[in-house]
Order: sequence, then C-alpha cells, then structure tokens
Amino acid sequence: MSENPPPCPQCSSAYTYEMGALLVCPECGHEWSPASGESTDDTAGKVIRDAVGNVLADGDTVTVIKTLKVKGSPTGIKAGTKVRNIRLVDGVDGHDIDCKVEGFGSMQLKSSVVKKA
Repeated sequence: MSENPPPCPQCSSAYTYEMGALLVCPECGHEWSPASGESTDDTAGKVIRDAVGNVLADGDTVTVIKTLKVKGSPTGIKAGTKVRNIRLVDGVDGHDIDCKVEGFGSMQLKSSVVKKA
C-alpha cells in the first residue's frame, strides 16, 4: 500500500488508514477494499438484476414478464402482474425475491422472470 491512502469515498476525509486488507475512515466509520473501491458494510452484498439487467433493491416494484405456474392454483400468475414492495433474499434454487402477489399471497420469485417497473 502507498504511504498516503486515498480519501474516504463517502465523506472525503483525508484521515483514512489501513487495517488489514481494508481501508477505514475514522470520521464516518466507512470501510472499503482499496482494490475494488467497494464498501464492505452490511448493506453491500451481491447485486441482483432483473431479466433485462436493471439492478433491483428492497422495496422496488416489479412486473412479471411471463406466465408462471403456481402449485395448487389452476390459473397461475399472469404475465404483466405488478408486484410491489419486494425484498431481496438469499433463497433456494435461484429464488431471490420474497414478495406478496395479490391473489396468491406470500411467495418467492426468481429475478430472471421479473422486470423493474
């Protein structure tokens, strides 16, 4: 590492210091990797994208892009159904969106079958 670490990307403080493999800002508490410049806070994780490549976040509204079969339901979820207030989770078998679909209740969806509204 160089003698003078770069300033903090959040508060621009010049008093950053190296702690192991991370850079730390003593003023705002921000931690980041000098190689990637990305944060290592709890909010930073893997990026989940929809079917067309838009980045999804908690609370977004998405639209289902293809008709989905649902066990126990004769109709399923139709293409074009809007799903509000999604939560991103680390689900099973690629199901990374937890939501409530009107008429069906709480369920998990794959990000590959939705698009950000």
